[in-house]
Amino acid sequence: MSGLTRVVLSTVLAGVLLSAQGVAQEKVDNYAVQLPVTLAGEGPWYRLDVPMALHFAARYGDLRDLRVFNAEGQSLAYALVAGQGEARDSQQEHALKWFPLYAEQADSVGTANLRVQRNSSGTLIELLDEPEGEAKPALLRGWVLDASALDAALVSLKLDWAGGQDGFQRFSIEASDDLQAWQPWGTGHLARLAFEGERVEQRQVELPGRQARYLRLLWQSPRQAPQLTAVSVRSQRSDHVPAPLVWSEPLLATRSADGHYQWQLPLALPLQRLQVELSQANTLAPVRVSGRREGKGGWQSLSQGLLYRLPENGMEIRQDELPLPGWAVQQLRLQIDERGGGLGSETPQIKVALRATQVVFLQRGTPPYRLALGRAGAESAALPLTTLIPGYQPQRLAQLGKAHVHVQDGKLQQHEQTADANSQWRRWGLWLVLLLGVGLLALMALSLLRRPSTD
Repeated sequence: MSGLTRVVLSTVLAGVLLSAQGVAQEKVDNYAVQLPVTLAGEGPWYRLDVPMALHFAARYGDLRDLRVFNAEGQSLAYALVAGQGEARDSQQEHALKWFPLYAEQADSVGTANLRVQRNSSGTLIELLDEPEGEAKPALLRGWVLDASALDAALVSLKLDWAGGQDGFQRFSIEASDDLQAWQPWGTGHLARLAFEGERVEQRQVELPGRQARYLRLLWQSPRQAPQLTAVSVRSQRSDHVPAPLVWSEPLLATRSADGHYQWQLPLALPLQRLQVELSQANTLAPVRVSGRREGKGGWQSLSQGLLYRLPENGMEIRQDELPLPGWAVQQLRLQIDERGGGLGSETPQIKVALRATQVVFLQRGTPPYRLALGRAGAESAALPLTTLIPGYQPQRLAQLGKAHVHVQDGKLQQHEQTADANSQWRRWGLWLVLLLGVGLLALMALSLLRRPSTD
């Protein structure tokens, strides 16, 4: 092989390697969308809410092509955090009515002659007088507490009292919904101690966090039992807060040949909710929503329901949203039952929503920082949040610094065109170098075949 051939072959191979390295290297210019990021608060970790416009501009629904770069062109470590629903507990204190339970000396159960009446305003418990000629009970055995107006779990009980001896007053706690069957809820005690002008009190009792209409307190030592002067209970309600959503701008429909409305999204996304614009008053429309990933696939039913905008008691009530199952779809179709009158003469607009996502990244290098996405063939570089932030605890997320990105649709499109053009030129350049290399190798082989044998 001649020296010139070796030089040419080496040059071709070096060009191929450099071209492949340039394609594989992580550069901000490889991404269609590049937006400046501003930081606020204390770092070095920052969280950024991803608006719907960036979901639309990405190449993949899971944002695998998203990156954050610094001024030096370095890609920063980051994690993607999807919004999650959560259960929030709220507590409230309620004053209760109480009713004494008197018993005969030999009656260890402590039952009483009670009359119970229920009405729309609650429950009335009345202690009935004993018939004449019978000895009236003289021993205070305990108390019945009326919690029938509450429909939440009972978590603690607070008592105040007068009389009785200083010290500890122990009692058992029972619960019932009908004043007949009683379930044990444990024991409690009150404490009031005084010495040299100092006082120590224990007035609160923990409850097991279950619902009950009535509570019964039975003193272990009825002769020393105090007289209650105030009773309150703390209830706890657990409410489920759904995951936060991010909404799109209004999307205009096209009408298909069969009369249905359709919408085309830039890519398949796991949609959670759909909002349909009801432009006319007194609108009533039974609808069905279908979706599909590709333009040629079959339609799958996503949701159905009744949309309306109607007057009621001098006000307007509106139902314009439908839940979606979270399947990844790129096309939506709205079928309207015309027996309800339809949605009017104007072409309807919709908004779509998906679960909000946050980008948490580790600041490094110098600003300005840029968020980039929109690269075909990209693989996810996201880390688990527990890896990105060692010792991470869920409550820490809200304490991180905040980052903000300003989205301008025109700028997104301009960057996308430039990046696509650059990507195309790199792709064609690589193919050109590869073809030149193959051609030179073919010429070398042909030259060797034509060379006369030395034998």
